[in-house]
Amino acid sequence: MAQIVSVLMQLPYEFNSSLYLSIVVGIISIFLVLNLTRRRSKSINLPPSPPKLPFIGNLHQLGTLPHRSFKELSDKHGPLMFLQLGQIPTLVVSSADVAKEIIKSHDIVFSSRPQTTAANIFLYGCKDIGFAPYGEEWRQKRKVCVLELLSFKRVKSFLPIRQQEVAELVATIRKTYSREESSSSNCVINLSELMIATSNNIISRCALGQKYDIPDGSGHESFGELGRKLLGQLTEFCVGDFFPSLGWIDVVRGLISEFNATFVALDSFLNGVIEEHKKKKNNNDDDDNSNKDFVDILLHLQEKGMLEFELTQADLKALLTDMFIGGSDTTSTALEWTFAELLMKPSTMKKVQEEIRRIVRNKSMIDENDINQMNYLKCVIKEVLRLHPPLPVLLPRQTTSNSKIKGYNIPSKTTVYLNVWAIHRDPELWDNPEEFIPERFESIQIDYKGQDFPLLPFGTGRRGCPGISFGLGSTEIILANLLYWFDWKLPSEHSDEVVQDVIDMSEMSGITVSKKVPLVLQPIPYYH
Repeated sequence: MAQIVSVLMQLPYEFNSSLYLSIVVGIISIFLVLNLTRRRSKSINLPPSPPKLPFIGNLHQLGTLPHRSFKELSDKHGPLMFLQLGQIPTLVVSSADVAKEIIKSHDIVFSSRPQTTAANIFLYGCKDIGFAPYGEEWRQKRKVCVLELLSFKRVKSFLPIRQQEVAELVATIRKTYSREESSSSNCVINLSELMIATSNNIISRCALGQKYDIPDGSGHESFGELGRKLLGQLTEFCVGDFFPSLGWIDVVRGLISEFNATFVALDSFLNGVIEEHKKKKNNNDDDDNSNKDFVDILLHLQEKGMLEFELTQADLKALLTDMFIGGSDTTSTALEWTFAELLMKPSTMKKVQEEIRRIVRNKSMIDENDINQMNYLKCVIKEVLRLHPPLPVLLPRQTTSNSKIKGYNIPSKTTVYLNVWAIHRDPELWDNPEEFIPERFESIQIDYKGQDFPLLPFGTGRRGCPGISFGLGSTEIILANLLYWFDWKLPSEHSDEVVQDVIDMSEMSGITVSKKVPLVLQPIPYYH
């Protein structure tokens, strides 16, 4: 028992010291049950597993960046690995071959989701499409989101919004440059912050009808700030997620109260958005969906009862939250890593800028036809998504019944993690996998839409991301404009230093894995 408590004290999560006695009492209450479960599991042909400790299993072997911890363990124990994370049986997949077998032969069995404490609170009991369990209602909701917001046709119709927001971004950078130049100082901007704001504004206008990333003077957080807080709390360590019988500890340590406070603010915001749309609808009863945002469309479907399930207010708000989470953070994260990699490799930066400027020439605005011709730009984006997938470990799945993979038995109710970060760096699949080489995609025909298993930044199968076109549409136009209108260099105080020594490439874990240190750069306007 003393050994167990000692290990708990070394976990990378802070517990109030007064809770340890309660934890030990909880351990005693379930210790015999776990022993019985262990004995039974020995008779099952499970995948290879690293040695585990009593009670906590393999939890102590996970660091703050799970994709790296999973890869280190998988390198020792195999690409199909079984872990015991507390009381939760867990499967980690780090192989394109295994992922392909799962999706091609067992996708339905692997298509549900474990419902975490945070997701249950923030997403109205997991009534969204990201965290909802697999079933007919989930399929109907996903269909609505794809058709009304994420389809190729709808994404194309949002082009004017993307162009307007990117034009504002470019104008903001130019204005800052002019102001700083006139004061005889170097213009330095937080590019990460600007790209986050632009990504938020695009999804906000498309889904909610207008920008909500500006404080309204009421003392309330803007939706951008609220969204970032929500994203951080979604990945907080909850004792109850790994030890369901000890979920009360999250209440005692105040974590549930923090979640509920964020949820109340989120719910209040969404209620206000919905009420605004209802008022506007009374003045404009146009049934043409092409001019409506996602809230308008959901309200119309709800009012007319046009769906095969009841679309409640909770359903509606959960879907809106989903769209914002999935559409903004992944885009800004991909853009951050792209600029970091290009700065680390100036020859690649020069090559992609030359392509963009050759195609756009003297035009005042980059359009969709221009971007479709930018083959090397698309190679750069693919290579960034390979090295830095926004979700290195995809959202967990959960098996709905017993199955067999590669000869191993996988029990029902097993949580499944697909470590695409490890797959993307597999030396058996990629030459020089740790290096940033966009040219590799000039000679191989491989896509990221879920059919080519060596490259799965957006997942695959029934649970693959439905918003690929939406996210990439924003990523491409923002990146193309920033590279066309500006040259970029490090602030002058770092001009004599090696770029690799200045740019911090460390990661910050969350739903997405972004750069820990924001990009602060000096823009140099380009005049054609």
